Amino acid sequence: MIMETKTVIITGGTSGIGLAAAKRFAGKGYNVVMLGRDTDRGLRAVKSVMEKVSNARCNYIPCDVRKLSDCADAVQKTLDIYKRIDILVNSAGIYFERAIEDMDEEDFDLIMDVNVKGTYFMTRQVAMEMKKQGSGAIVNVSSDAGVHGNMLCSAYCASKGAVNLFTKAMALELAPWNIRVNSVCPGDVMTPLTEKQLQQYPDRDEALREMSSVYPLGKIGTPEEVAAVIDFLASDEAAFVNGAIWSVDGGITA
Repeated sequence: MIMETKTVIITGGTSGIGLAAAKRFAGKGYNVVMLGRDTDRGLRAVKSVMEKVSNARCNYIPCDVRKLSDCADAVQKTLDIYKRIDILVNSAGIYFERAIEDMDEEDFDLIMDVNVKGTYFMTRQVAMEMKKQGSGAIVNVSSDAGVHGNMLCSAYCASKGAVNLFTKAMALELAPWNIRVNSVCPGDVMTPLTEKQLQQYPDRDEALREMSSVYPLGKIGTPEEVAAVIDFLASDEAAFVNGAIWSVDGGITA
């Protein structure tokens, strides 16, 4: 049986979970389009994918997901290259901690614009194309913070809670066109952002041990472990999975 090559767009695909997902999809022979705001980082990400999968079909397209026009442009450029979009992974996100009295309007808007508006706008643009095709899979990268409260993370928790309910709403709205929408909710994952946080402590290794100790499995996750679940939810093996909020957190929300 000849299988049609799938095309996947990954927002925030230039680092962390998004980059791990890009490498995994490229390894399956998919057309991979990574979106991000930093062109230098984007080109490095393409090189990183090509180093892992020498024959990968991988592109970087500059895109600020906070802007509807950028999302529309990225979708059109993807269609110009590959003619269709089968999978969308909304992995672009931003995180920082603030006590509520220290959260100013600018920082609050930044978290909401990237995490909520970005997910909404990109889904909007891709869904219009998937409807024409009569199929598609969308995976939103949320967080354990969208499932339970985290200290000093009120704005971030609110943004990821919004992503999870948006996921459920879209799962219902897009189902008539055979478009599935699910979320993954990672706990702490060893990404460049996490490493940057750990480096702020006098003893980086002790900080990591403390972070890991709250997880029932005694460790934090890796981008590759989350990417494996994203891959499953986007695959035909998950054909009856729709509207799921899938925890990938070592049991911390159990």
